[in-house]
Amino acid sequence: MRARDLLADYPVVTLETPVLQAAQLLAEQDLPGLIVKNDDQLTILPGTEALRLAVPRYIMDDPALARVVDEAHADEFLRALGSRTVREVLPRERRELPVTDPDATVLELAALMARTRSPLVAIVDKGRLLGAVTLQALLDRMLGT
Repeated sequence: MRARDLLADYPVVTLETPVLQAAQLLAEQDLPGLIVKNDDQLTILPGTEALRLAVPRYIMDDPALARVVDEAHADEFLRALGSRTVREVLPRERRELPVTDPDATVLELAALMARTRSPLVAIVDKGRLLGAVTLQALLDRMLGT
């Protein structure tokens, strides 16, 4: 089995897409992350990275504080994202991109996801995005479910 056999159409956002819009797309379509297109480059925005902006640093540093913030104030954190963009939530450091070709094997896909800590891999052929393989599709195939 190859990547081409597991890939599915997948939504793409840009660096200028508002984070709230990206978060809505993640939630509405139950996606583990998004493909971000910047000119001819692709990267992956895991859902957890988008969430990082909605959770104040002081709460990430001291999780006990999360217990004392009521729901109304927690909702304010999300609204505070305002017009922030996907560009602002992508990690600054360069890292290996979870992108491969349609001939990649299941084991290659698994290794790439594990190595890059990405819940999806973009599948590109001759510079054209074909779709993505999600962690769920990969696990379904590997476990025979």
